[in-house]
Amino acid sequence: MERMPNFANPTQFLRLVRVLVPIMAVLTAILLAVGLTLALFVAPPDYQQGETVRIMYLHVPSAWMAMFVYLVMSSAAIGTLVFRHPLADVAQKAAAPLGAGFTFLCLTTGSLWGEPEWGTWWVWDARLTSVLVLFLIYLGIIAMWQVIEDPGKAARLVAIFTLVGAVNIPIIKFSVDWWHTLHQPASVFRMGGPTVAASMLWPLLIMALGFTTLFLTLHMLAIRNEILRRRLRRLSLLAAAGAAPLDIVLEPAE
Repeated sequence: MERMPNFANPTQFLRLVRVLVPIMAVLTAILLAVGLTLALFVAPPDYQQGETVRIMYLHVPSAWMAMFVYLVMSSAAIGTLVFRHPLADVAQKAAAPLGAGFTFLCLTTGSLWGEPEWGTWWVWDARLTSVLVLFLIYLGIIAMWQVIEDPGKAARLVAIFTLVGAVNIPIIKFSVDWWHTLHQPASVFRMGGPTVAASMLWPLLIMALGFTTLFLTLHMLAIRNEILRRRLRRLSLLAAAGAAPLDIVLEPAE
């Protein structure tokens, strides 16, 4: 029987990326196009919020992705510290800027949505503050990768910091239940079922799926770039030490 490919091997992973990225990019474009069309032109305005409710179709998926990406990074941190997976720290480093981007979009759209509803751009309540803390954690992780020169040491320290910061995820999720906040409680994933009308729920779910495939596509590309960057750095060090010729290619021939 033919041996299954080992995608923990960077070279095998690069081959997988070449196949999957075009497919995922097309799927992402379709989902976002359909989701935005439904959100902007088909879904009805809210009976209280009017047309401003359409910000929800960007705000809610970006909030979900801000937490989802951090869970991906936490899983990668465990892979680094416990299982010594060769791509775990690469996946974690590649995900951090994407998570920061989703969190920034969440905070920005939340302010735009909150001003006409609450009469202010920002309040220091539990939900908003904990999301801001998440954004700062992302920035801290990105900074740690930049300032720690030893890649192995950076991977271990970032993994530990990521797992410590994971305590903020349940705080974000349950803050509206644990404390009195201006932010509305959960209306999609709740014990009694969604309270959002189907005409609004389906565009929201399609946008969330589009954001997910967007992350997966960009994450694979970022992992690929990080693998190639590390190979180039390693070859440069070897060439500088006289241990390897300068014309070594970055990837073995097919």
